[in-house]
Amino acid sequence: MIVVDSSAFVKFLLREKGWEEVVEYLKPEMEPCAVDYLLVESTNAIWKYCKLYRVIKDEQALKLFEYMIGLFKEGVIKLEAASKYLGDALNIALKYRISIYDAIFIVLAKVHGATLVTSDNLQEKMARELGIKTIFIL
Repeated sequence: MIVVDSSAFVKFLLREKGWEEVVEYLKPEMEPCAVDYLLVESTNAIWKYCKLYRVIKDEQALKLFEYMIGLFKEGVIKLEAASKYLGDALNIALKYRISIYDAIFIVLAKVHGATLVTSDNLQEKMARELGIKTIFIL
């Protein structure tokens, strides 16, 4: 099982540098999963690319959103309720001074004994310190 965090998924979704590497971890045999909060963070990234960075137009943003939702409806990535992991994520966030957003993916990987795929330097460092196998995609 692979836990795909928001930074890696957004890299794939928005075709950022290194996005092709993420594709390998989205294959069914890898059993990719994430917390449902990934949808919120990814939708926010689409908005940023459209309104803040002005890299894509509104129509493209809406198509990207539809594409993303389609991936989840097709079961490309299994989503779990973030609420199941919030208590443990808060404990990690408080102890290691990282965000809940990062900690929740770490907890998901820990609970499932899964590998975390991320493009977030701090999250990778914390996950490794907690003994979680981590794949960093630059």
